[in-house]
Amino acid sequence: MKMVLPIILGTAVYAFGLLYFIIPNQLMEGGVTGVTVLLNYAFAVPPALSTLVLNIPLFLIGLKVLGGRQMIYTGVGIAALTFFLWVFEKMIGWGWITPFQTERDYILAALYAGVTLGAGLGIVFRFGGTTGGSDIVARICNRKFGWSMGQVILGIDIIIIGASLFFIPRERILYTLVAVFISSKVIDFIQEGAYAAKAFTIISDHAPEIADKITAEMERGVTLIPAIGAYSKQAKHMAYCVVARHEIRRLNGIVKSIDPRAFVIINDVHDVLGEGFKET
Repeated sequence: MKMVLPIILGTAVYAFGLLYFIIPNQLMEGGVTGVTVLLNYAFAVPPALSTLVLNIPLFLIGLKVLGGRQMIYTGVGIAALTFFLWVFEKMIGWGWITPFQTERDYILAALYAGVTLGAGLGIVFRFGGTTGGSDIVARICNRKFGWSMGQVILGIDIIIIGASLFFIPRERILYTLVAVFISSKVIDFIQEGAYAAKAFTIISDHAPEIADKITAEMERGVTLIPAIGAYSKQAKHMAYCVVARHEIRRLNGIVKSIDPRAFVIINDVHDVLGEGFKET
């Protein structure tokens, strides 16, 4: 249940973004969801109906090829997405929700569509679910032919968005690309975690002293890693430490106070677990 509820929440956000921002402004989406959008533009087919009809055979094929264990959360995602699309369609039809529709500011629609769809998918993916569609096709192709899932999904998206040129103006495709870009960044942000920290790799002849001072003054754990200089062939240590962003200046000060010539590498890290950060 801990995994199912976030997946349901994510599909609700995704369905809302699709009906509130994408369809009213004739933008596009990739994957099988893009097919449902095209069917709505071309034949006024309700997205909830086409989502269900398109995903059922894909789900059954995935169930046979991939097995039930891998498809459990996918089934939850498909059912929840279909349900919320139907709910929001009804609410819009009854006038309870007024979609955001614009004749001028399409960039605003694309930005908010990207944020909303990305947030929804990011939550779904973070908890091991999917919304079905091209993800199932990609997994089957990966299992059967060894094809990269990313390349399969990209190929499907290119075909679907290309086909949309017959139904919507070209400039809407360009706005769609903005939405897709924003969506991918939001998905990454949610997948990697909102919490970000910095990892320090410190190469110095005084690494043990630096590590001791960091431990004493900042109460942060430090790992000493044996190393050998490629040029000097001399043995030394590297100190590795992860700190919160607001501690960067303080740690730099400690390093420079002991060895101003130390070689320091700073990397972004995400979703840090353990003592002093998030609990595992």
